Amino acid sequence: MLNCYLVKGEQIMRFNDLDLDSWKELDLNVDSLWLIGERDKSGKHSNLYHGNFIPQIPNQLIRRFTKSNDTVLDPFLGSGTTLFECEKLNRKLIGFDINRKMNDYVRSRMINYDKHLFDIQECDVTNKTEFEEKISLSLKKLGCTKTQFVIIHPPYLDIIKFTDEQSDLSHIKDVDTFIDVLDRAISNALLYLERTHYFAVIIGDVYKNSEVIPLAFHVLYNIKSHYRVKLKGIIIKNIEGNRGKLGMNGIWKYRAIKSDYYIFKHEYILVFKKEY
Repeated sequence: MLNCYLVKGEQIMRFNDLDLDSWKELDLNVDSLWLIGERDKSGKHSNLYHGNFIPQIPNQLIRRFTKSNDTVLDPFLGSGTTLFECEKLNRKLIGFDINRKMNDYVRSRMINYDKHLFDIQECDVTNKTEFEEKISLSLKKLGCTKTQFVIIHPPYLDIIKFTDEQSDLSHIKDVDTFIDVLDRAISNALLYLERTHYFAVIIGDVYKNSEVIPLAFHVLYNIKSHYRVKLKGIIIKNIEGNRGKLGMNGIWKYRAIKSDYYIFKHEYILVFKKEY
């Protein structure tokens, strides 16, 4: 049976397998403001990797924009947050990261899992030749030709230095250079995303030289300027249980009042639909 529905007489293919007959019971957040008390620490998730994102984000996005057995691509895998959610939700995962140490750690966490359901590789995702070579191998291993969702959570300029690799985005201090280099990774990833499927970029703003740099807005403008996509959502996420600010609200408030800035507690989740 075709997985589709009708909108004003037009047949639209479904991109997820949610039970719409029980839509009231679904714990999916469809608001543009996500207020989260604390990160999910269940299963294989840990908070050992400074800069990793909370599991609730990939969980919500994967369930909303993919079906069971679909393939998700994460070109900045980090400590494996997306992979652990894919395992839980019965999705395949291709994960790339330039950090060999973290890749080995994630592989060790998946040692008892079916190796035909995920693939992790060291890769400079900004290098088109290397990316195409690595993703071709991954797709072949997983028995796929394309991916059905891409989730992109890059470094935020040089706020956190992740590796000593010179091609690591976390070495870049200049916004324009960062956007240009990140764009290469986005371009490479979208080539292997099925048409009319979705991708998300999770990114926050930064504060440098006594000024807010709206990094997410720069990324958003670049994507809309260079790709035939539709912007489906700008979600603002705030988590109260932030490790860096937990139990320090009073101190941060005092510092902000004493100075002229506002406290960063948000990230953006930018959701797009690929139209080419």
